[in-house]
Amino acid sequence: MVNDLRLTGLIDEARLTAWLDAHVPELGDGPLVARLISGGQSNVAIGIDRGGPHAVLRRPPEQAPPDSEGGMAREARILKALNQTDVPHPHLYGYCGDKDVLGATFYVMAYIEGWSATITADGASFTPPFDEGPDQHYLAYELVRGLALLANVDHQAVGLGDFGRPDGFLDRQVDRWLNRFESYPMRYPKYEARVIPEMDYVAQWLREHQPKGAGVGIMHGDYAPSNVMFAHRPPARLLSILDWELATIGDPMLDLGGLLINFRDEGRPNEVPQASYLDATLFPTRQQLAAYYAELTGRDVSALDYYIVLAMFRYACLVEYKVAEAAMGIGTPEKGQWFARTVLGLFAGAKEIAQQSASRL
Repeated sequence: MVNDLRLTGLIDEARLTAWLDAHVPELGDGPLVARLISGGQSNVAIGIDRGGPHAVLRRPPEQAPPDSEGGMAREARILKALNQTDVPHPHLYGYCGDKDVLGATFYVMAYIEGWSATITADGASFTPPFDEGPDQHYLAYELVRGLALLANVDHQAVGLGDFGRPDGFLDRQVDRWLNRFESYPMRYPKYEARVIPEMDYVAQWLREHQPKGAGVGIMHGDYAPSNVMFAHRPPARLLSILDWELATIGDPMLDLGGLLINFRDEGRPNEVPQASYLDATLFPTRQQLAAYYAELTGRDVSALDYYIVLAMFRYACLVEYKVAEAAMGIGTPEKGQWFARTVLGLFAGAKEIAQQSASRL
């Protein structure tokens, strides 16, 4: 039964029950019990219980952003592909592309009993006992293990040969994110484009130092401790990788670079990384984590600096839209100022790493 008024307009009990009976009988045949787990601008998560395994239905909100239907289909497709692998992920039970059932496309996946980090402007918070001590330290290695398992998947073998455009992936990155940054004044008329001196330097450095023979594999696109689930009890154990909206086929090392932004460089162990959401002194260094990734994947990590710089450049160009939103009154001035400082810090940090990378060679 559906008594949660927050689900009004999101599910139709009779239609959903009929669809589950036909397509996901393994969840049981009891009365439908549904509850809202989370709601957001891009998707809604609804808990489903019919007497069998608990599951989660994900669908766009009623006021859905553009291409939310395509996003649902992409997520479902990659989860289905990952069902064939050892990558920690929510098992996909089924996908519905017929909008007549619930008014939107949706998919049903396994419910994972675990915890995720919470990331705010004040940093990341972890569930006890992982909020201190060695158990917290080893969360970082579990995060890297998840990326390594993903990088080891043969995307062709699991049916994702046409899921992305891996050819020329790195060639396109600088212009892609510069174009995104330069689009904000048009999209947000009250936003005045900022001139950031470090941007040109970093863009040019990335063009000149692109590694040859880049790897190809599945990328998550937004890998962070808030987008995974860990087991409640020690030792640190990664249970599932969530939120696959940005997944593609590209260079998996960029996922690693994006994660390692938040950790210390072994050459400057007492220096706080730019825009990190962690107390990096409690975790391994970037180089230690990269070595673990190399051990698990056999991939060459000698161009680690490049991928960290590219990840910082990408993230800075992307989140500038938060500054633009604040100028439009969509976000608070305080939030806009925080993101403005974050973007500047990312560009400055990227330039510093680029300048210092020569000393590693």
